[in-house]
Amino acid sequence: MEPITSVLMEVIFFSIPIGDMSIPFVLIWLILGALFFTVYMKFINVRGFKHAIEVVSGKYDNPDDSGEVSHFQALTAALSGTVGVGNIAGVAIAVSLGGPGATLWMIAAGLIGMSSKFVECTLGLKYRQKHEDGSVSGGPMYYLSNGLAKQGKTKLGKVLAVIFSIACIGGSFGGGNMVQINQATQQLIEVTGGESSMFFERGWIFGLIMALIVGAIIIGGIKSIAKVTDKVVPFMVAIYVVAAIVVIGMNISHIGWAFQQIIGGAFSPDAMYGGFVGVLVLGFKRAAFSNEAGIGSASIAHSAAKTDEPVSEGIVALLEPFIDTVVICTMTALVIIFADYGSFTQEEALLSASTGGTAAGIGLTSSAFAQSISWFPVVLSVAVILFALSTMISWSYYGIKAWSYLFGNSKMAITAYKVLFCLLVIVGAAISANQVFDFGDAMIFAMAFPNVLGLYFLSGEVRKDLADYFKRIKSGEIKAYK
Repeated sequence: MEPITSVLMEVIFFSIPIGDMSIPFVLIWLILGALFFTVYMKFINVRGFKHAIEVVSGKYDNPDDSGEVSHFQALTAALSGTVGVGNIAGVAIAVSLGGPGATLWMIAAGLIGMSSKFVECTLGLKYRQKHEDGSVSGGPMYYLSNGLAKQGKTKLGKVLAVIFSIACIGGSFGGGNMVQINQATQQLIEVTGGESSMFFERGWIFGLIMALIVGAIIIGGIKSIAKVTDKVVPFMVAIYVVAAIVVIGMNISHIGWAFQQIIGGAFSPDAMYGGFVGVLVLGFKRAAFSNEAGIGSASIAHSAAKTDEPVSEGIVALLEPFIDTVVICTMTALVIIFADYGSFTQEEALLSASTGGTAAGIGLTSSAFAQSISWFPVVLSVAVILFALSTMISWSYYGIKAWSYLFGNSKMAITAYKVLFCLLVIVGAAISANQVFDFGDAMIFAMAFPNVLGLYFLSGEVRKDLADYFKRIKSGEIKAYK
């Protein structure tokens, strides 16, 4: 995997020199896109927030609308694809490399990413395909090909759709599968005895168990996945958030100092890894990997929502980066800052994050929690396994939809993907973290290039649809059912 991963990293993370640092072009691509959509949609991330809460609570649910899952189930299915070990391991790596200041840029990326998520999920539902059995398929593959065809850009649309589908399949295998199981396995080994654990150097055993569970769930498609995620996601988020709140509460007298570290570190020219630009890059990179705004993946899950109003689902979707990044990632960072990197020194964490050692990722977050709640690493292991499980089953759905777009919707084609996905769960549990994270980053970020380009072309019709939607809400044409 190493030669392939190296080539992918060089191509996808092509960097532009700025001063003493260099910024990956894909991050500039995502940031500029998010800023453009925020301004062009008249700050929908702010003015649509209250309405998003109302829609996801079921206030506007019409039982006669087509689709497979409710607004809430679509949100949890998509959240389960983004709320994963990236919120725990990814944040730890960002804070290890960039110091506390990386947190501020994660928050900023989450806030503007809400607008990107709105645009892509609105289009995902608008251009979804309905099948004879009542199931639906949607996402960038469809709005890139069909949406651009309406503008006379048929060839461009097809090319972008194919590129996205290939990257999405790779992303489902890497960041949506092997990264998740790899970090969950590391945490399990840590709390079951380290080198004396039965899973030490036998991670494939845990991988096999998880592969069987994942396989059993994904057989039933999005309805089966949603039935699991709408229970597991709120539960696992509650476990993690409550524990973080407890730690923050125990250190509440230092909250001012913590935010001083975050704000000061974000603009410090002497920050740990590459100064100001380095910290900004790390914050945005980890946030983008965590909430996937602009990547296009979540629009695949939101396309299955029971609604005939694409804009309403886009508005529901903008809650994802807020929950995922602004809330959960910030809490993780605060716990690490309060614990002063737990049982590690800042230098050890920096070195380990640079080399893929145990003082980075899950290990650092677990150690930080243990400073305030000694027994929490065991609970964190359960949460991490649930995070990993929910992310894997959602990404399997994304991968299946991209796979079927390329190879057809036959039972044989879908079964081939599911078998391969489950085999890679076992592989991911056994190989090194560095290889897994690099491959996962490369494939998921590759999805951003065709997706954001398509969003630029299609953003005009989304803006018109948004204005019309709020006009009909105001007039009462779109009415509340509860």
